[in-house]
Amino acid sequence: MNAPVLVLKDSLKRESGTKVHHGNIQASKAVADIIRTTLGPRSMLKMLLDAGGGIVVTNDGNAILRELDVAHPAAKSMIELSRTQDEEVGDGTTSVIVLAGEMLHVAEAFIEKSYHPTVICRAYNKALEDAIAVLDKIAMSVDVNDRKSTCATVLGLVKSCIGTKFTSQFGDLIADLAIDATTTVGVDLGQGLREVDIKKYIKVEKVPGGQLEDSKVLKGVMFNKDVVAPGKMKRKIVNPRIILLDCPLEYKKGENQTNAELVREEDWEVLLKLEEEYIENICVQILKFKPDLVITEKGLSDLACHYFSKAGVSAIRRLRKTDNNRIAKACGAVIVNRPDELQESDVGTGAGLFEVKKIGDDFFAFVVDCKEPKACTVLLRGPSKDLLNEVERNLQDAMSVSRNIIKNPKLVPGGGATELTVSATLKQKSATIEGIEKWPYEAAAIAFEAIPRTLAQNCGVNVIRTMTALQGKIWDAYNVKAQTFKTAIEAACMLLRIDDIVSGIKKKQAPGAGPSKPTIETEGDADNEQILPD
Repeated sequence: MNAPVLVLKDSLKRESGTKVHHGNIQASKAVADIIRTTLGPRSMLKMLLDAGGGIVVTNDGNAILRELDVAHPAAKSMIELSRTQDEEVGDGTTSVIVLAGEMLHVAEAFIEKSYHPTVICRAYNKALEDAIAVLDKIAMSVDVNDRKSTCATVLGLVKSCIGTKFTSQFGDLIADLAIDATTTVGVDLGQGLREVDIKKYIKVEKVPGGQLEDSKVLKGVMFNKDVVAPGKMKRKIVNPRIILLDCPLEYKKGENQTNAELVREEDWEVLLKLEEEYIENICVQILKFKPDLVITEKGLSDLACHYFSKAGVSAIRRLRKTDNNRIAKACGAVIVNRPDELQESDVGTGAGLFEVKKIGDDFFAFVVDCKEPKACTVLLRGPSKDLLNEVERNLQDAMSVSRNIIKNPKLVPGGGATELTVSATLKQKSATIEGIEKWPYEAAAIAFEAIPRTLAQNCGVNVIRTMTALQGKIWDAYNVKAQTFKTAIEAACMLLRIDDIVSGIKKKQAPGAGPSKPTIETEGDADNEQILPD
């Protein structure tokens, strides 16, 4: 008898076979159970303590899972799902996890009966194709060019998205903000297509204080800066001519330590004169175009500041590149790299008003009343930081939904109706499928009922009956639903096909690196670990 051969190191742990399948399914179900209660209009909120000791209060599936630190690899990939869903369509982050968890749950019975995972996956993929076909059949198209009907449809759609969120108690406020913002930054690509870039051109500025009702979408942008010399420069300019730069308006310093040897005393004055002339030259080139406001991303020296204030020009320095891009989009200016290349067409004349206001403790500069802004800022006011963070998360979802409908103008029934229709159609179809794949296919059909069932559980059944009677007109965006189904089923298939997990692989420490950070276990709670700073 040969002695057993040791292939893996002792420190590595290997699990394989059905044990892995059961482990993965249990982990995925655990993740789904965490956020199951946050689905639907009567959903609960979760309160999480994040690493920095701050509090997160939310019912946004993605926001909750993002804060969780999980150990199981399958649970990690489930959390990745909601992130993908959030980036792709911005809504349905909770649904996708609940659906994927249910798909895996119904597969467990087949794993126990020794079904091969690829058979289950084949059946699931077939179910997915048929489910998308059902969606196409029941989808209702919207005419994007008909503004009135579109606005009403989009408003209804965004409200059904926000209805499940914390801010639903503030009525149409968030929905209106989201629709205003996305229609402002929409760019026509021709052939009835519109591109809406939420990340780049919509900035959400949260300022604690005031009431939530004071929130508004600006016809332009605002940023947290004041003019360089508040006493000498104007803080309010009507119809300003704006020049945007991304070069420093100060004398260039040497790359590293530069030594200059001066023999005569006069040379020192010559050097200083050179510096002054260099800056004066730049300022003259800029002032040639008679701007009212000069904004640069880099530094601005005292001397340049003096020339500008003498000419009655306001200046702002060290602005973020992203903010500068938004100002350019809002007022029609072009960001210039070198002052000597300035042209009249680079000057932004689209803004109606530049004003610096003090809100709370900070000064904010506003470039507003723009003629045709292609970028905007949403100003959110509210009593506390936590509330504002939650409102911002809900606003991002709402903006994504209105973007989806602009990009892909198709709707499907909401409130669990789509899933029930898909489920019923697939059940009928399962009768026509021959062979071993029939049963997993039928199970997938039943799994779709998880969404309406969870909605019912979270509401209390009679409430959902009343709601169905009252609101037969809840709509969801087609591509949110399609993305949810695809992501959930593909992820379930991926997890089912894992039959081996090797864990305990340590990262090799770089040579010369110090010891790893010590962890402190607080007394009585071994899970609560803190990392000491270096």
